[in-house]
Amino acid sequence: MEKILVATDLSVNAKNAAKYGYSLAVDLKANLVLCNAFIVPAELPEAAMIAWPKFEYDELLKVSEKELKALEEALRAIQSSGDFVPEIERINVDGSVLNVIADRVKTMQIDLVIAGAHENTWLNSAIMGNNAHRLIDAATYPLLLVPGVAAYKTIRKLAFATDLIQPKKDLEVIYSLLPLLKQLNAELLITHVYDEGDQSGKFRKGLEGFLSELSNKANYPHIYYRMVKSAKAEKGLNWLCQYGDVDILVMVHREKSILRQVFEGSHTQKMIDSISIPLLVLPDHKLIERTRFWHWFSK
Repeated sequence: MEKILVATDLSVNAKNAAKYGYSLAVDLKANLVLCNAFIVPAELPEAAMIAWPKFEYDELLKVSEKELKALEEALRAIQSSGDFVPEIERINVDGSVLNVIADRVKTMQIDLVIAGAHENTWLNSAIMGNNAHRLIDAATYPLLLVPGVAAYKTIRKLAFATDLIQPKKDLEVIYSLLPLLKQLNAELLITHVYDEGDQSGKFRKGLEGFLSELSNKANYPHIYYRMVKSAKAEKGLNWLCQYGDVDILVMVHREKSILRQVFEGSHTQKMIDSISIPLLVLPDHKLIERTRFWHWFSK
């Protein structure tokens, strides 16, 4: 991995995500891009309903650039046990977050995008919406969402959540993660959340085939499997994040997957508000294979 983009709106949670991203960049020996996209208040569709301060464009640019530079300096002050020091590039432009990030991912050959998982407050939703939710829905690139409570520590275990509905696609994603696991020397815990109705003979046979193929082809000794019993996917995954000694939860964003069940309506709010560890969201294989990330993981 060569370049990580941290999307920041300079909020407290976003700054925490930037610190997490910097430490991860050190461990992965990758460089960092700090990207702040701001919208001039007068251009917002909600502007007519909100008493916005009358900032000029130049003033907004000046203030945000000053804060972005201060964030860069704070990251450079982080003590690292390694000998690699990431290069940091600042980008501060006006425009929608989704458009700015998508453009930079394409033109700057970004491998991973990191963003903070913001608190779901009425004011945030009314004025700016929830950028984390929008990023999940729109992303054709790997996206790491970092909760405000998450502090970086050496990554030793990733949990890959699967509903086992599309096992072939899940296997492709797991294989693509192997170079990252090897670089971090981390374990991968394959996790399936189930309730009593899931344990049919057909399911067990399919599970055995899935694990057998994974064992034969992955050629990586630190892959394990665990079933979590819960009537609701988000409840089971929250339990795993809290008690399973997991550093990052990995999910694939596709129709009718666990992620679709979790990140929808009130489930979205519950999961993002309660999750205590970073969430790595990968787009469907058909999308991820067109990104630089996929080519790097496939080496």
